[in-house]
This record gives sequence, C-alpha cells and structure tokens, in this order.
Amino acid sequence: MKVAFKMKLKPGFSEEYKKRHDQIWPELSELLTENGVTDYTIFLDEETNDIFAVQKLMGQGSQDLGQTEIVQKWWAYMADIMETNPDNSPLSNPLKTVFHLD
Repeated sequence: MKVAFKMKLKPGFSEEYKKRHDQIWPELSELLTENGVTDYTIFLDEETNDIFAVQKLMGQGSQDLGQTEIVQKWWAYMADIMETNPDNSPLSNPLKTVFHLD
C-alpha cells in the first residue's frame, strides 16, 4: 500500500531541512525499513514550502512510529523549521490517490 501526505516547511529553511534530514537519515531509515517501509520519497515545492511524502508500506508508516525514540528525536530536531503539533509531530494532511500507474 502507498500513502502520501503533505507537510509544511517554514520559509527559508529548505537547505537546513535537507542538511538535518541527511544527518539523521541513517538511524531513521533503519527504523523505517525494520517496520515495513520499503520506499519513502519526499518532494519539496519550493514556491509554497509544501513537503510531499510518499511511502510504500508493508507494515507501519513513519507517522505510526511516533512513540519511538528515533522518531521523537527526528520530530524535535525539525520542529523549529516546520509547522508542527504540540508534540513536535509535523502537521500533516493525508493526500487522496487520484491516479496510479505501476
């Protein structure tokens, strides 16, 4: 199953987002892989600062792993450059699939 959701980056932080993501990615990708995420792509719309994430799931998605230490660390690390909920999780909206091609 594939899921997609939209998040929002604060203006002027696209390079910082990439830098921080690269720094935490090794431990985060290990957790995601262990929990059934087999494909994860993030896109940035530089005009609107919208971030679009697409995951192929065989188990839990990244949003379902919010109680793990690594995801808590990720959320806290990104909280000052993204729009977030009070628990530092990114504000996110699930996106509806309109078309799909395998």
